[in-house]
Amino acid sequence: MKAIGYIRVSTMEQLDKFGVEAQKSAIEKYAQEHGYEIERFLIDSVSGVMEERREWNVIMRESIITNPPYEAIITFKSDRVARDIKLYYYYFYQLEKRNIRLLSVQEDFEAMGEFKEVIRAMMLFVAEQERKNITIRTSAGRGTKASIGGFAGGRVPYGYTNVKSELWIVPEEAEVVRLIFSLRNEGKSMDKIASELNSRGCQTKNGGAWYASTIKAILANKKLYQGYYRYGNQKDWVKGKQKPILE
Repeated sequence: MKAIGYIRVSTMEQLDKFGVEAQKSAIEKYAQEHGYEIERFLIDSVSGVMEERREWNVIMRESIITNPPYEAIITFKSDRVARDIKLYYYYFYQLEKRNIRLLSVQEDFEAMGEFKEVIRAMMLFVAEQERKNITIRTSAGRGTKASIGGFAGGRVPYGYTNVKSELWIVPEEAEVVRLIFSLRNEGKSMDKIASELNSRGCQTKNGGAWYASTIKAILANKKLYQGYYRYGNQKDWVKGKQKPILE
């Protein structure tokens, strides 16, 4: 019987103790013991809460993964497929409709008889709660860091780059920031500032052209460029750890 081995390693958790080789070895052993031949491995490096996973999406395409020849998808653990219960069961039943089994090395549900769906649901519930706890801990840590002016993640503002979770000035971008505020102080409109930057060959952080909307975003961040910082929905600005671009 032919099968596909699916491996996912997390990029959001602080530590993923089950790396690619560990998962691959366990899947190969399970396949050998249960009479499956692993035709190929598909590997994603992304959080289990993300629906956009390139290799898993390959598995979900009916025109690519069919039975025959594949009779099963073997993964190291159910939460490698999804930590969200509803999402997991969506995948599970979509594969079942194609007569493809979704098997887990760590949780041999097939050996649990009539209780297998109950146990499966309980295991997925635990995984989902852990995912929520990770999110809470991460958010709390970012909030604490932001409260003392440290970069807490998210989109890096124009004029800076992220170096080991700290904002460092990008000199050529900083010059553009100063020019924007200088032109604004001269009374020029955001449209005219954008035209001026484009005529000088200045580019946005993504390498694109400037528009009034992007100029507006820079101007709205004046406090940041003056050396202050706030994160997300925080109301108050605090003294930032980054060097100011504007005096």
